[in-house]
Amino acid sequence: MIGRIVEDISSGSDSDYSNSWISWFLSSKGNEYFCEVDEDYILDRFNLTGLNNEVSNYGQALDLITDNLDDDIQDELRGTLDVQARLLYGLIHARWIVTARGLAKMLEKYKRVEFGRCPRVLCQSQPLLPVGLSDTPYEKSVKLYCGRCEDVYSPKSSRHGSIDGAYFGTSFPHLFFMVYPNLISPKVGPIEIPPTRLHESDVNKRNRRTREEPEITENVGEPGSTAATALKADRYRPRIYGFQVHEIAKLQRWQEAVRDRYSWFHQLVYAIPDSSIRQVGRLEALEDVS
Repeated sequence: MIGRIVEDISSGSDSDYSNSWISWFLSSKGNEYFCEVDEDYILDRFNLTGLNNEVSNYGQALDLITDNLDDDIQDELRGTLDVQARLLYGLIHARWIVTARGLAKMLEKYKRVEFGRCPRVLCQSQPLLPVGLSDTPYEKSVKLYCGRCEDVYSPKSSRHGSIDGAYFGTSFPHLFFMVYPNLISPKVGPIEIPPTRLHESDVNKRNRRTREEPEITENVGEPGSTAATALKADRYRPRIYGFQVHEIAKLQRWQEAVRDRYSWFHQLVYAIPDSSIRQVGRLEALEDVS
């Protein structure tokens, strides 16, 4: 972590760093997902309630963010403070982006498709939004949420993939679509946001993005193993402050019922001889008719 900070400091300009810590932070490579938090929001201590328990050297880290840190601080301590300042700014950022002004800034980044597009073909290049799988720092990295297939994906870049998910929180994308319901894409048909021109290399890179699923170390090469893996994978459940979104929760209950039914059929097919598969198909057809 310290090595990366030193690398970012050396790659950035001294003038940017000396003029504004926030400007330097936002211009550093790998921080493109972040938006600028208004200074008056940071200076309002009510908005920072409880963060002093999450961040070491809280007062000095806050002074560094607001450019009020004494110049007499030693270089060794400054490096440590910079790590804590990044943590503090990220936690403030998670609170900021669910405010009206924060949502408006993230809306501009969403319109510019700065978070990428969904890799699923049927989502037709739906723009993504960052989301955390945990509100506690150092637990889960940031993921990208698709409002069309309602699933999460890992970022393409390793720099983006190393961002802590707590810096965006678990509620942001769902509050975003509640505030801007006109951006909710239909489950079928083209999306409203016009896609940008993609070169062939961009398409190939997008197709290489994979879903976050548990690693499978057994039954490799067995027919139907991909389907079995999909059935075992934990589904992402959209939540706002810990509560499941009502309409999505209702839809997921129906989807899980269908998955359970398919899981039973999948296990039955691979448990019986091939000569009996046709009989199982007839039983399924009779069940559907009834």
